[in-house]
Amino acid sequence: MVFRLPTDEIVFPNPSLADEDGLLAVGGDLSAERLILAYEHGIFPWYSEDDPILWYSPHERCVIYPDRIKMSKSMAQVMRNNTFKVTTDGAFEKVIANCAEAPRKNQPGTWITQEMQAAYTRLHELGWAHSIEVWQNEHLVGGLYGMAIGKVFCGESMFSLVSNASKVALIYLCQQFEFKLIDCQLPNEHLFSLGAEMISRETYMGFFSEA
Repeated sequence: MVFRLPTDEIVFPNPSLADEDGLLAVGGDLSAERLILAYEHGIFPWYSEDDPILWYSPHERCVIYPDRIKMSKSMAQVMRNNTFKVTTDGAFEKVIANCAEAPRKNQPGTWITQEMQAAYTRLHELGWAHSIEVWQNEHLVGGLYGMAIGKVFCGESMFSLVSNASKVALIYLCQQFEFKLIDCQLPNEHLFSLGAEMISRETYMGFFSEA
């Protein structure tokens, strides 16, 4: 059942009521207050340019446990060689803009609209959204961004302009911070190759209960 959000109140229905594909609600806005409430309850916005705002809470979640991330020998060598320089929160707006421009397999256009970019930039200014930047010869060549909710990092998107750059960002996120879980939201083969696995919504929400 898909719920229409009221315009005069920042609330969400119980995430367990989401449709089979995870769609829970439609409408509302991308205010900081609404987005923070959404993430605290395992809900995130995902929609195309011409759609209303759609809110999802999948019954199964694709996640990476930081201590279980898979790193090949060649990738370990890349990390040891300091081929890239990695920073945190050094160029958030550039990272999200690059993620919006990155081509997606079987997906024309982008769901990271200008409205979304403005909303997450605001969350970054408030200390909720963060970015990892990967640099090569002073050029931004990869990175990722997402929301930090307690000990869970809710990853939104990543990009790579040169080989391995986005992997470096993800490995750095897993190794250099104390997150217990990296939320990848929706599964794909690339994430599975890095050690991602599927967990139930109940297991996922347990990490927020701990916080």
